[in-house]
Amino acid sequence: MEIGSFIELELKKGNEYYKGDNVARLNSARAGIYHALRILDCNTANIPYYQCNTVRDFLLNKGIKIKYYHIDSGFNPIDLEVGDDEAVLLVNYYGIMSGARMGELAAGYKNVIIDNSQAFFAKPIDNCMNVYSPRKFFGVPDGCYVIGNNANRLTGEYGQDYSSDTSLFLLKRIEAGCEKSYADRMENEKRIDRSDILKMSGLTHAILDGIDYQRVIAKRRENFMLAKELFDSVNKLDVSGYYDKDCIPMVYPLVYEDDGIMDILHKNKIFQGRWWSYLLDEVKAETFEYYISRYIIPITIDQRYGADELKFTRELIK
Repeated sequence: MEIGSFIELELKKGNEYYKGDNVARLNSARAGIYHALRILDCNTANIPYYQCNTVRDFLLNKGIKIKYYHIDSGFNPIDLEVGDDEAVLLVNYYGIMSGARMGELAAGYKNVIIDNSQAFFAKPIDNCMNVYSPRKFFGVPDGCYVIGNNANRLTGEYGQDYSSDTSLFLLKRIEAGCEKSYADRMENEKRIDRSDILKMSGLTHAILDGIDYQRVIAKRRENFMLAKELFDSVNKLDVSGYYDKDCIPMVYPLVYEDDGIMDILHKNKIFQGRWWSYLLDEVKAETFEYYISRYIIPITIDQRYGADELKFTRELIK
């Protein structure tokens, strides 16, 4: 116990979105997926090609055998064969996949991990391990939730993460903006890249315990529906196929066949990047993974912004 001296940041308490006996708090989604494999007692993971390479690399470094599968333009697995002692990773892409959709996909397999990194508010699917990445939705330096039967088992074997030494970017962005704090943010990313599986840092846990989640939900829904009005007519991707009213997306996924559009956005200080463009060197040009990696523009719809920012982005693309 410590009493007195200087006063620390004051954050609200008691608001944490996920808590309970079947919740594990870890340091990153890639670590959470590995933890889920341990809970399921599986040493082989079937993962989609269209996935962040940090997941693949982390699992390989942990001795997990990787099998890959392709998806079609409807995000359906098309060459997935899973053994009884293997796990399959199913991704809720962009957060636009409904619970019914993810439940249907999961029903065909025994050991299922749902990657909800892009769908923080998606309800956990029963009889699956569900992995969430809060730092894709909120200003935190690290963090992951794993939710499922006995998800908190084995967590006593992990060390404690500490993030305060590389969290300056969160404060610096407030005063100096994105460009001047980006290098500090990348130092934090390097820390996560170097980390083993760890328990969620105390700083991240404290921040997550104070967020007004209902405000975030309402704003993201509002922004996504406006983005649909603004971009659906030029989008080569059907974003409504699996979307329902319970979806709280991470981004609006715009597929726009113009290789130069990102330069225009960046020049106007709209900081977006193609997701997982490393795949352009790893998959064939005729695959859906190649196509969407080349042309995806993840339009920001988060709680910081509103109609003005979305309309400005639309005018640039128009």
